[in-house]
Amino acid sequence: MNEDLLLRQMPHSVEAEQSVLGSMLIDPRCIPSVIEELKLDDFYMETNRDIYETIFGMFNYSMTVDPVTVLENMRINGVYDETRSRSYILQLMDITPTAANVMEYVSIVKDKALLRRVAETAGELTALVQDGTQSAQTVLELAEQKIYAIRQGRDPKGLEHISTVLLSVFDRLNELAASDSAIPGMPTGLYDLDAALTGLNPSELVLLAARPGMGKTSLALNVLLHAGKHSGKNVVFFSLEMSKEQLASRLIASESFINGKRLQTGKLSDHDWDKVGIAAASLNRTKILIDDNPSLSVADMNAKCRRVENLGLVVIDYLQLMQSAGNKNKSSGENRQQVVSDISRTLKIMAKELNVPILCLSQLSRANESRTDKRPMLSDLRESGAIEQDADVVMFLYRDGYYNKESEQQNIAECIIAKNRRGETGTIPLQWLPEFTTFSPVERNHHEDD
Repeated sequence: MNEDLLLRQMPHSVEAEQSVLGSMLIDPRCIPSVIEELKLDDFYMETNRDIYETIFGMFNYSMTVDPVTVLENMRINGVYDETRSRSYILQLMDITPTAANVMEYVSIVKDKALLRRVAETAGELTALVQDGTQSAQTVLELAEQKIYAIRQGRDPKGLEHISTVLLSVFDRLNELAASDSAIPGMPTGLYDLDAALTGLNPSELVLLAARPGMGKTSLALNVLLHAGKHSGKNVVFFSLEMSKEQLASRLIASESFINGKRLQTGKLSDHDWDKVGIAAASLNRTKILIDDNPSLSVADMNAKCRRVENLGLVVIDYLQLMQSAGNKNKSSGENRQQVVSDISRTLKIMAKELNVPILCLSQLSRANESRTDKRPMLSDLRESGAIEQDADVVMFLYRDGYYNKESEQQNIAECIIAKNRRGETGTIPLQWLPEFTTFSPVERNHHEDD
C-alpha cells in the first residue's frame, strides 16, 4: 500500500500522455516524430504504455494505424480490456485538442519521465548510503554514473529489447551511408592507419604501446591535433608525465614545423615567430582540452569527461602512471599487475559509458631488448595480460633506426597492429620527423625552412 502511494506521487502528466496517444490516432503522420523522441518507459500509466507499444509495433511493420486497427492489435497482443479499451481509445481522441501540438505534449511527457528517473536514482543512492557498506568515494562514483546515464538518455538499469538495439544499428548505418567520410570512426590523420582501423571508433579502448623513445606521445599528439582540428568535437588529453606547457610546445612544433630544439631554446628567427603565431592561432581554434594532474585515477578522468559536452576522443599518457580505481595506493597490498588489470578494465568500461574512443599509451617490458628481432609482441605488454584482453585495438611503435644506427630506414617507423577486433592485423609504415617530433604518412615529407 505504501509503495502504491509513493508511485502515485511520482511526477507524471496524465493529460500529456493521453494527448500524445490521441494525436497519433488522429493523425498517424506524426507517429515517426513521436517514436523518435519517446521510449516506452517514458509513459507512466500502464494502459498508456500498452497502447504506445501497440502503435510502435504496428508502425515498425508498416501497418495502418487507426482506432479500429489499434484495438484489434491490442486484442492480439493480449492487452485488450473488454470493459474499457474501446471507450478509452475514443476518449483519447476526444480530449486531444489538436495533433498539431503533439511535440509540445511529447516534451511534457519526456520532462516528467526525466524527473521520475532522477527521483528513482536519488532513492537508490539514499538506500545505499543508509546501508553503510560502501565508501563515500564508491557512492559518489555510482551517483555520477547514474546521473550521466540519465543525462545521456540511457537506462542505467541496462536491459534493452533487441528491437531498440536494431533501431540504433539502422540509424548508425543510415548515418554512415549519408556521410562523405570513407571511414566510420574518427580519423587519425594517418590515412593508411585509418584504412586498417576504420578510424578510432566509439566505445573502443585503443592501446598504443612502445619502449621509451619510440615516439608514442608524439603519435598520440598527432591523433589529438587532427581530431581537435577536424572532428568538430572536444578532445581531451590527460598527461600524467608531461606538463601542459611541454605538450603545448610539442603541438606548436608539430603544427608549425619548426625545429623542436629551437623552440626549447627560444632561438627563433622572425620567420619562425611568424610561423609560431600562425600555429598558435590554429591551435586556438581547436577543441583540445588538457589536464596534467599526475595523480588522477580512472574515476577522476571519467568524472571530468562526463562534464565535457560533445566529447569525441580521450587520450591518456600513460597507463602505468595511473592510480588504481577507488584511489587505492601501493600500501594496500595489491601487486602492481592486479592494479594495472583493474585500471585497464575500468578504462574499457569508461569508453563504453562515454561512447567515445579512448587512446591509452602504455610502456612495454624490456623483454624485446634480449631478442634478435626487437619488434614488440603482445607478450611484451608490461605488468598485465589483462590489458591485451580489455583493449579492442593494440598497436606497437617500432623504429629500427633506434636500435640499428646503420639501418637504411633511419626515420621510418612501424605501427604494428597486433590486435584489432574490427579487422585485420598488420604493419603500417609511418614517416618519423624527429626535428618536429611528429609522424606523417610515408609519402609526405616536410622540409624545415632555412
